[in-house]
This record gives sequence, C-alpha cells and structure tokens, in this order.
Amino acid sequence: MTTVTPDLDVITVGAAPLRPEDVVAVARHGARVSLDAGALARVAATRALVEGLADDPEPHYGISTGFGALATTFIPLERRMQLQASLIRSHAAGTGAEVESEVVRALQLLRLQTLATGRTGVRPIVVETYAAMLNAGITPIVREYGSLGCSGDLAPLSHVALASMGEGDVRVDGTLMPAAEALAAVSIAPLELREKEGLALINGTDGMLGMLLLALHDLRVLLDTADVAAAMSIEGQLGTDAVFAADLMALRPQVGQGVSAANLRALLADSAIMASHRDPAVCTRVQDAYSLRCSPQVHGAARDTVSHAEMIAGRELAASIDNPVVTDDGRVESNGNFHGAPVAYVLDFLAIAVADVASISERRTDRALDVARSNGLPPFLAHEVGVDSGLMIAQYAAAGIVSELKRLAVPASVDSIPSSAMQEDHVSMGWAAARKLRRGIDGLARVLAIELLTSARALDLRAPLNPAPATRAARDLVRTVAGGPGRDRFVSPDIEALTGLVLSGAVAGAALGASVATTTSEKTTMSEGTR
Repeated sequence: MTTVTPDLDVITVGAAPLRPEDVVAVARHGARVSLDAGALARVAATRALVEGLADDPEPHYGISTGFGALATTFIPLERRMQLQASLIRSHAAGTGAEVESEVVRALQLLRLQTLATGRTGVRPIVVETYAAMLNAGITPIVREYGSLGCSGDLAPLSHVALASMGEGDVRVDGTLMPAAEALAAVSIAPLELREKEGLALINGTDGMLGMLLLALHDLRVLLDTADVAAAMSIEGQLGTDAVFAADLMALRPQVGQGVSAANLRALLADSAIMASHRDPAVCTRVQDAYSLRCSPQVHGAARDTVSHAEMIAGRELAASIDNPVVTDDGRVESNGNFHGAPVAYVLDFLAIAVADVASISERRTDRALDVARSNGLPPFLAHEVGVDSGLMIAQYAAAGIVSELKRLAVPASVDSIPSSAMQEDHVSMGWAAARKLRRGIDGLARVLAIELLTSARALDLRAPLNPAPATRAARDLVRTVAGGPGRDRFVSPDIEALTGLVLSGAVAGAALGASVATTTSEKTTMSEGTR
C-alpha cells in the first residue's frame, strides 16, 4: 500500500525527463507531483493540431480511424467520443491477481510524463487529471495478465485510463472502491475522452519501465548486501581476503568486479578472525572454494549488468512513446516506438544476474553448514548435534528459492505470440519479463537473508576472536531480529525479519557505516557501486 506523503519533495513533471529516483519517490513513497507550466502550454498547442486534423475528411490513424487491424476503418465525427471510450473499455481486459500499488503508481507517473511532453495530442485536462489522481492516492486496479509488451502495455494502461473515466475499481489508502466514488470524493471530474486521447493513454512501455526502475533501485541495495554477506561468510569460514587485492583485480579491469572487491577489502579490514590464520604455519589451505574466492567476479558481473540496464532505462525515461506521435514540425506520424524490446531484453538480463548472485550465496551458506568444509564449525551450526538440526532446513529453503530463480531466468523476450489479426505479429513480452524479475528480486533478498543468518552464527561461533568492525556491525544488526547459537528455535520468523532488513538497505547501511577502508583510494562507498 502506498500513501501519498505531503512532506516529501514535490516531483515536477514536464520540465525535464524524470530521474529514476523521482519514479521511486512517487511510486513507492507517495511523493506528490506538479506540472510544469511550459509543458501544459506545449500540450495545448499540440492539441490544436490534432483538432485541426479531426476536421479533415482524410483519415488519420487514431484520430478518425479505428485501431490495430481496424486502422483502415473511418469513424465519423459524431462517433469518435464513443470510439475512444470503447477503446479503453475493451482494452481493459486484464485478469489475475492485482498488481502491486507501487507498480501502478509508477505506470501512472510515466504515462503522465509522456502526456506532458506535448507529443501525444491530448488536452491539458487529461494531463491534469492524471496528476490529480496520483496526488490523491487513487490507484487503479491493474491485473497481472493482459500485456504482451507491444503497442504499449495496453491492458494495464487501459485499466488506469478506465479509472480516469470514472469506471472500474481503485484503491485509496488500501481501501477498494469504485473509481467514480474515489474521484468524486476529491472533486476530480471523470474524463470524457476525445479524438486521439484514448490511444494516447495506452500506447507506452510505462508498466515494464516502471518495474525496471523499481528493480534497479532494489538491486543496488541487494548487491551491496551480497558483498556484506560474502564478507561475513568468508570470515566465518576462515577464508582469505588476499585474493581480493587491488593489483590482482587490476589484471582484469572489469568495473563491477573492482567495486565488489574493494567492498570486500573494506568490509574485512581489521578482522581478528582473518588475522588468526594468516600465518602459513597455521593455515595450510592453498585456495578457497570458488563461492568464496570468486564472489567479486560474480557480484561484479551483476553490477555491470545493472549499469547496462540503467543506461537503457535512462534512455527510455527520456523517450516520448505514442502511436501516432506529433513531431516537432507538426506532423502526426505512425511509428513503432512502443515496442518493448529494449526494456524486455534488460529485464531478462537482470533476471539471469539475480539467479546467479543467489546461486553463489546459497553455495556459501551450504559450505558453512557442512562440517567437512566449514573449517571447524559444528555440523549445520547446531548446538547439540543430533538433537538439534541447526540451520539445516534454512539452507533447504535457500536451495528451493535458487531453483525457482533459475526457472525465472529463462527469457520471456524470446517468445512472441501474434495478436490483432496478425497486425501486431511480433511482441516483446516485456511485461512478463518485468513480472518475473520482481519475483526474482524477492527471492534473492530471502537467499541473502539466509546467508546472513548463517554467517552471523558462524562469526559468533568463532568467539573469542572478533570479526571486522564492518561485519560485526552487520552481525549485531542480525542479532536484533534473529537469535544466535543455541538450542533450535522457530527459524521462519528470523528469516522473514531479516528479509525486511535486507530489502530496506539496513544491513548494507550498518556494514558501510562501520567499514574501514584499507587506503584512502579504496573508500568507494557501496551505495555508489552500481552508479
């Protein structure tokens, strides 16, 4: 549930492309929006062009014709308002579970941004109504299935448009109610759509882009947390930090890898546990297992994937997507910019990275529980082996999630099912790619929470040796919601509470605040790692 928060900064729409953090602020935290006066003037000027074409006896797509496969059907003037309303009603064909309110708010905001560019031909009242609905916290009910990610996220955007017409259902502060009732409560008049407006409200990649931006925000936090979890696992399993040396990383100048390695060096600095086995006479192991030694390579590759996706998302935020679209010289032209391929590809790419980061995390967890590989820790970190099972089944949960994430990593964008009587004969499936990525991010957070639960207990069992200041801070935060070594306890609430700390960024923040950089040049903050 998202509640509009009056004391947050107001996000101006129309003066410049929205920033990713603007979308997160409005979608997730309820920030309000305002409309740039210059944008409204552009909208009014473009509308005048559209109204001129509406009187033209020659057909113009979306203005005086039907849609999709019916694009050659001319619609007389007296039927065009009915045409626009019919378009929205028929295209609001979503089904399945309700989509999360933050996704719907992101979708509303991104469509508002495109309307405010003056490229779509809508009247100013349409732009103002969308802004007013966001500020009133009116969140239309959008369903899970319905978008093929081409010709825009048609069904999801149609459900939003339907609510602006006073039809369908919405939520306000979590309460389900008819859209007409919600609009009336805040004195918003339902829209009566005119030429071109129905089409302008539903032709865009706003749903999949909104989910991409939210995912990127979450992944920055989760990759920081993955570095923290890896550091705790390496330390708890008596691994070495020597393999993360800056000169070794420089031999392979991958940007993300370098950031994660620097994070690990800082997180493990001043660790008494690490110092206890640096002497070759004490530790005879030549190399750590890949899941420990190669953590920065895997986490870093994921960071680079996030950076690529951020580039694509930034370009999409600067786009004005509609069909037809009004050009600078006043032409109204059909185009294919609504195709979701650019966004769909990176959504799928991120799902692969999510699955692999979770996979290496689960392997580190499993090593800590295996007496043959944990370097002196009790089996399953149990208190009384045989009577207690320790964290045995927590690892099962992580393994089950990782298996699910591998299935979710199968690309959606390689599929295409023709629609609209073969007029729309190739589609992106970007909406589906975004939906599975959201599930993947939730799974990754849970896998990391289980690793943190495990590695925190491993660090406790290394007492009286002290962990590094940074990992100790993370361990201490874990202890605020999850018990340490001892008799078996109800584990599920610990995992749930830790998952909340992971997603909030609290774990990464605690470790970062206490980290000690080995040199001034290595004070690269984890929060900057994927920017």
